[in-house]
Amino acid sequence: MDVSVVIVLILMRWTCSISEVEIVKAESDVSDRLTLESVRDSLIRQEDSIVFSLIERARFPLNAPTYDPSYFSMPGSYGSLVELVVKQTEAVQAKAGRYENPEEHPFFPDDLPPSQVPPHKYPRVLNPAAVFVNVNKKIWDVYFNKLLPLFVAPGDDGNYASTAARDLECLQVLSRRIHYGKLVAEVKFRDEWTHYEPAIRARDKKTLMDLLTAPAVEKAVKKRVAKKARIFGQEVKVGDDSDENKGKYKVDPAVVSRFYGDWVIPLTKDVEVQYLLHRLD
Repeated sequence: MDVSVVIVLILMRWTCSISEVEIVKAESDVSDRLTLESVRDSLIRQEDSIVFSLIERARFPLNAPTYDPSYFSMPGSYGSLVELVVKQTEAVQAKAGRYENPEEHPFFPDDLPPSQVPPHKYPRVLNPAAVFVNVNKKIWDVYFNKLLPLFVAPGDDGNYASTAARDLECLQVLSRRIHYGKLVAEVKFRDEWTHYEPAIRARDKKTLMDLLTAPAVEKAVKKRVAKKARIFGQEVKVGDDSDENKGKYKVDPAVVSRFYGDWVIPLTKDVEVQYLLHRLD
């Protein structure tokens, strides 16, 4: 073989080795920076997105035909209009690589098309054996059957497509926040693995739930999201100093606080427990 070819091959292999080392180092750096404080900071920022998405959905009344399979029909399509919007949007976003990110979870994962964009090397922070945890079916049920009737007005204004689009935004931000529980569980496991490991090996869900539960933190979260709902959702009129609009909000802060306390936090802890049960696999 020509010497120059050998040299090129050696250089190529050397470059690849350096790249692999750099990737591993980058992943290690990200893993080292993962702390409970950094994860909580992210969860606090995600509260803003959730509150804003609820405010946007509250612009429209319930618009029941959006969810009625008998209202919408299209050849090759099954289900309601909102299901169509979610499925088709997820298919497009899958092609754009959205679900290559371990923080994103589709509501309809079956038969999603592969990504058509160059792959991004996401840092490996989570245990690969536990990343499969997906509670989107529960999120779907809670959102449509429990939350939606609490914060949107009854009625029908005909804006079904816009309604479905706002529902999709709510679903995606809620899914991201709740599945962030995997990162919460990972960092808590690293910080106190001696406490978590025996419960994991014993498949003791109750002990894991007790270890994960921080009542003071949960209380603070509920108070904070209620305050954000008051601030973000207040009616503002320039030059009007009257008290007429005080106490009027686009989304009831008490509903947002209840939603977090009754569903968001429990579902997040459910994700955390499921993740930990497979953390040692």
